[in-house]
Amino acid sequence: MFRGMVLVLTILSFSCVVAASYAVGAEQDNPKQGSKEKAPPPAKDAPASLTGCVDEQEGSYVLLNDRTMNPIANLEADGFPKETFAKHVGHKVTVRGTSNSQGALPLFKVRTIETVSETCTPQRSEGPGGVGMRL
Repeated sequence: MFRGMVLVLTILSFSCVVAASYAVGAEQDNPKQGSKEKAPPPAKDAPASLTGCVDEQEGSYVLLNDRTMNPIANLEADGFPKETFAKHVGHKVTVRGTSNSQGALPLFKVRTIETVSETCTPQRSEGPGGVGMRL
């Protein structure tokens, strides 16, 4: 679970850095010419992608860490019906869209879904004795 949260936090941090860099670059390209100029609109969420397993929990869809099977993001359809997630339940996918970190889990607004694998099981690692789970 810790790695999943680290992944989510890394993606969110990267998104903030990209948005801030974009805002600074735009300000340097367009210096203010007068006091009547409007303030720029708030920066939109930067595009991001996550890979994991789709699951349905309590009527909502979530993305699970494909190694630990712990939730890493709540999924929301953006531009397609929510029911589209149903055909991806139990599959490993890459979702692309934007993330908003409200609540315990970030809300990931999904624009596209790409199937990586038709199955989704925790990955095993070869530890001492040849058995164990990779965490």
